[in-house]
Amino acid sequence: MDKVIEPKRKIVNKKTIWIGVGALIIALMSYNMTRPVQANIKKSDIRIKTVKQGDFEDAILFNSTVEPKTSILVNIIEGGSVSEIYVENGYMVNEGDPLLKVYNPNATLNYMTQETAIIEQMNNLRNIRMSVKNQQLTLAEQQLGITNDFTNAKRQYKVDSVLFNKYAISRFEFEKSTQEYNFQNQRFVVIKQNVLEENKNRKEQLLTINQSLKNMEMSLELLRTNKENFIVKAPRNGLLSSFNPVLGLTYTQGQSVGKIDVLDGYKLVAKVDEYYISKLREGIKGVVTIDNNTFDIVLTKVNPEVVGGQFEVTLDFFVQNLPESIKRGMSLKSKLFLSGNSEALLLSKGSFYQETNGNWAFVLTSNNLAEKRAIKIGRENPFYYEILEGVDVGDRVITSTYKDYKNIEQLNLE
Repeated sequence: MDKVIEPKRKIVNKKTIWIGVGALIIALMSYNMTRPVQANIKKSDIRIKTVKQGDFEDAILFNSTVEPKTSILVNIIEGGSVSEIYVENGYMVNEGDPLLKVYNPNATLNYMTQETAIIEQMNNLRNIRMSVKNQQLTLAEQQLGITNDFTNAKRQYKVDSVLFNKYAISRFEFEKSTQEYNFQNQRFVVIKQNVLEENKNRKEQLLTINQSLKNMEMSLELLRTNKENFIVKAPRNGLLSSFNPVLGLTYTQGQSVGKIDVLDGYKLVAKVDEYYISKLREGIKGVVTIDNNTFDIVLTKVNPEVVGGQFEVTLDFFVQNLPESIKRGMSLKSKLFLSGNSEALLLSKGSFYQETNGNWAFVLTSNNLAEKRAIKIGRENPFYYEILEGVDVGDRVITSTYKDYKNIEQLNLE
């Protein structure tokens, strides 16, 4: 039986088909690789704002807290356990008023020991001073005796000189008188010099002793004053606050137990986002609203330490006559002006900035499509970003969060 031979044309057609399928797959893969990554999103789930030209107010808004202009800490001077409490938190106190008392037996014993030692040293120095003065008195008496002997010898020498010249006395008697005069003269000179040196030394010694006694008296007075440190007293007149000691609780030396708010005015303290740390400086002016009235304020202190993404600033009022309604602890809206107003492209602030850091945004190219576009943001205030590059007036930008679209290039709006 003859074998049926397939036509070669059919074999060629199969190869062509396989080649075509392969080319189609490659084309599809290439298309998918170059096609922008897209995602679908509902318009109701996003916020869209339009870029506009407007007046940019370079200012910062933040909440500030009213605090006393001057506050003084009340510290434990001598550590110990609280034995008595004399006042309560919130009381008006005067300087020197007792607030509380601590008990520390070891410190009390130490004070007594020191006081006894100082008094003993002072008594010793007083005895030494008395002894020095007695020695000075003895030297003075000796000097008087020597001076008297010298004076008598000198007088006798003069008398004998006259008598000898008149041959009334013998040469032996005259020479004896002369020898006694010369001896007393030399003795007087030597002892006089010695007494002068002794008096000088004893004078210096007395000065040293007196200075030491004076220092010891000061130390004793200070020690007796320190013994009163077991009673904590108000350092200034004012309102006692944050004062909550507990009977029996032990406090260490230097530990704060409260503070005195001196009623000499108020200041504002605020926490500001670290974004503004390079923009704020002392002397910047602003305003704060109290009871629908505006009051001028000025930035007086910037604490550059950043904690939790914020740093602290202090502001003072320009006026002292503030409303009676202002109280310690009140929260007020404050505004600082960083520079003057200027024309700029404005985009409403939104949470998209947290994901993009202001480097890009989704800009609508049609009603149903938004594309990723590089932008450049300049200044910002509580309401707007200043747009420097990337968009124009009338462009619509998605300003809501991009948390789920960081790696997306286009958004299809439904």
